[in-house]
Amino acid sequence: MFGQPTSPRIRAALAGTLSAGLVFGLAACGGGSDDDSASTDASASAIDCAPYTKFGDLKGKTVTIYTGIVTPEDTPHIESYKPFENCTGATIKYEGDKSFETQILVRARAGNPPDLAIVPQPGLVKQLVATGKAVAAPADTAANVDKNWDKAWKAYTTIDGKFYGAPLGASVKSLVWYSPSEFKDSGYTVPTTLDELKALSDKMVADKKKPWCAGIGSGDATGWPVTDWMEDFMLRTSDPETYDKWVSHEIPFNGPEATAALDAVGGYLKNDQYVNGGLGDVKSIATTTFQDAGLPILDGTCSLHRQASFYAANFPKGTKVAEDGDVFAFYLPGKDAATKPVLGAGEFVVAFADRPEVQAFQTYLSSDVWANTKAKLSSGWVSANKGLDPNNLTNPIDKLAGTILLDPKATFRFDGSDQMPAAVGSDAFWKQSTQWITGQDTATTLNNIEKAWPK
Repeated sequence: MFGQPTSPRIRAALAGTLSAGLVFGLAACGGGSDDDSASTDASASAIDCAPYTKFGDLKGKTVTIYTGIVTPEDTPHIESYKPFENCTGATIKYEGDKSFETQILVRARAGNPPDLAIVPQPGLVKQLVATGKAVAAPADTAANVDKNWDKAWKAYTTIDGKFYGAPLGASVKSLVWYSPSEFKDSGYTVPTTLDELKALSDKMVADKKKPWCAGIGSGDATGWPVTDWMEDFMLRTSDPETYDKWVSHEIPFNGPEATAALDAVGGYLKNDQYVNGGLGDVKSIATTTFQDAGLPILDGTCSLHRQASFYAANFPKGTKVAEDGDVFAFYLPGKDAATKPVLGAGEFVVAFADRPEVQAFQTYLSSDVWANTKAKLSSGWVSANKGLDPNNLTNPIDKLAGTILLDPKATFRFDGSDQMPAAVGSDAFWKQSTQWITGQDTATTLNNIEKAWPK
């Protein structure tokens, strides 16, 4: 739902997203009493059927789709399929499974895959293609992606020259959460450059505050929030092209570029004056769960928390998440106001069958028609589809994320650790980041991760 729904490192953040009871501002939502009618209108709205009926007579056909998105987050997905079903007479059979990431590989290798799968990482797409069971996306789907997405998105699922998966939802990781009332009362302004962010942090210190709060605890995935920090700063202390080379290991993990990025992160997370507001000292970051880490914003013991758009789900029931609310977020700025690197994540639709009804449904899911239909039905969902009207997004944080993704100046890059080999991205990178927070130096940390890279 937030772009990476089945990743173990954020699954806990998404549990209860729809039941969290967040208040997103009635003006933005259209009022709580209209939710049901809006849902019905969106799912039943008429669309141009020609792009899907061109695939032939699909009446009575069934398409199976398999995903890690489970109840209650599955409801908007299922509802968003109705216009396609009404157009074609086909039936979409939805299957959500919390064990999706392991089971989809098992099913593909056993020759029993679904027609379509919603895959949350480019690395998993590559593994599925390697089974020999995935099939290339049809020309109509590819054309939609060429039209509606930044070219970086298509590259993530283009393997050996073949394009396999259209992007679906997305999340923005380059965000800093804050208290709008604190900013207003203290005369703080949202920074537009990294230098301004540093100056804001120093101003908060001068005001006798510990500006930043952080936590990297996440069970077996402890350490992953540091990887996001480092990836964000790789995009800012270097550039997107250097980031790509680092992610693909064309340059070493422990090179000067990575060293500068992690040291820049250390300027915040290992700075005793900056952290850990309301939670303890620097080492407390390692023992604080990522779910709890931003909550001190609400009681004023912390002012700033860097975390993705999906973090909205972690605030308590009744929290108003809005520009004039209890808590909101701003874009983590680039080196200057002219550049806008965006770190994020997302999902991709991969097919294991090329029957006409499957190709027609793939094409629907890659369209701006589907993106706008889904937006009207969801809270906590965003797409980087350029045809998405941000006014169809149902709450302020979604609109913020959508505006960032759709900004012509934005340069999007997918989460780096999700693209790296598992021995690095979901093992050494996490573990060594934790050691770094608790006192290990930058050189040792990066050298140890470099050693873990498969030869």
